[in-house]
Amino acid sequence: MFKHKKMKTINAILLVLATATVFPCMAEAAPKKNIGLQMYSLRNNIGRNSENVDSIIIKIGKMGYKYVETANYNEGKIYGLSPEEFKAKLAANKLTALSCHTGRSLAKVVSETNWDETWAWWDKCIASHKAAGMKYIVTPSMPADLSIQDLQTYCDYYNKIGEKCKAAGMRFGYHNHAYEFSTKFDIDGKQVAMYDYMVEHTDKDKVFFEMDVYWVIKGLRTPVELFKKYPGRFDVLHIKDEAELGESGMVGFDAIFKHIGTAGTKYLIVEVENYNFSPEQSVKLSLNYLNKAGFVKKNYSK
Repeated sequence: MFKHKKMKTINAILLVLATATVFPCMAEAAPKKNIGLQMYSLRNNIGRNSENVDSIIIKIGKMGYKYVETANYNEGKIYGLSPEEFKAKLAANKLTALSCHTGRSLAKVVSETNWDETWAWWDKCIASHKAAGMKYIVTPSMPADLSIQDLQTYCDYYNKIGEKCKAAGMRFGYHNHAYEFSTKFDIDGKQVAMYDYMVEHTDKDKVFFEMDVYWVIKGLRTPVELFKKYPGRFDVLHIKDEAELGESGMVGFDAIFKHIGTAGTKYLIVEVENYNFSPEQSVKLSLNYLNKAGFVKKNYSK
């Protein structure tokens, strides 16, 4: 009798192990990390048709992303939807909107900027994205062909936008490409990169920097160097590679995450611009890479 019970117990254990191997979805799932997606990664799938947004949001949620960053704002609408409609569609798929990429450049001749129109545009922009539940508004780029005087005007401009965002309970940031590092100014006989000037001439309480780690490397700098030089300025990181994350070997993600505490980062956003597979598959593979990476914590916002 004892031997019979023992055999039943062993068989039950073997069945559980076999089930977990053959049907991994029935085994305990690995914890998903608090990672978001820049929706620009699926730009060709979305287009400008709000009906496509529904299906894309469903797919992003099923992949395991926790939040999104948008890249389509026009006259109070996000991907052609009211902020409230967009927020509801995300919520239905257990997603939130963390941030957006949008902005308004000053006039080509900066001194000719119509400031009344500019501030009215920003007031509406901030209100719209707040209504969608966002924490951050990020300007994704700016002109490179500026004088040092015009660059200073932009820094003052960003500080003012930052004040407006702060008053609304939000944060304002700037997202880099590579040219902010290659564009340099002669200041007192020293060559100063546009990016360094911007960080040093904006108020850390009003402006953060959404570092795109891939573009930093393409600009011949390193994320870790900038973390140490400007600690606490990088609330959000764009985690990007040549294509899918971890594919090229050119981005030292382990070193980046080792020093992420110095950066002051709270949120990670995946962006994929070039693909070895379909955009959807590439976006999913990139999330898988971070979920499996032992050097990436589950949540940086806590």
